[in-house]
Amino acid sequence: MPKPENPVQLAVIGAPHGTRGEVRVKTFTGDPMALGDYGLLYDETGRSLEILEIRPAKTVVVVRFKGVNDRNAAEKLNGTALYIDRAQLPEELDEDEFYHADLVGLEAVDIQGVAIGRVTGIFDFGGGDLIELSTPGRRPYLIPFTQNAVPEIDLDAGRLVVDRQAAGLVADDDSDDSGMGQDERPDRRDRK
Repeated sequence: MPKPENPVQLAVIGAPHGTRGEVRVKTFTGDPMALGDYGLLYDETGRSLEILEIRPAKTVVVVRFKGVNDRNAAEKLNGTALYIDRAQLPEELDEDEFYHADLVGLEAVDIQGVAIGRVTGIFDFGGGDLIELSTPGRRPYLIPFTQNAVPEIDLDAGRLVVDRQAAGLVADDDSDDSGMGQDERPDRRDRK
């Protein structure tokens, strides 16, 4: 397969591991070991890399690529992003599952339909997924990617709906219109 036409990043290569050409790889797949199931991976230039061995490590996987046989060759790969073509990803997802690549670029609107930004990234720093929203002329900001904060995603329309209150974009006080007190609000951590 030539260079992916619609690339989706699956991983990034980190530092070498040992002297036999192995490298640490941070994956962006649900199951880090699934990286080996996609076949050839490609860098930004279209060069293909074939996984020969993969094993789990603490927060990464350790990979040995075909043709990378020593530490010097492994060091040259440090920082290399790994891609596949979007067409290689399974189309069948659960109703509440989304590929990050499909969410980036969506317009974010509030419940009233007022534009509040555009999705520019999805992050997980250990406490659950966060959506980065950007607005021209302002710094990007993060909101939780929960069912309460993001009650609707319409990929066909190219937008997602954000509940400003649940996303923490408005003052959180007891005088809101919902009639719920501080302790009665739904838990914001119910979606992953």
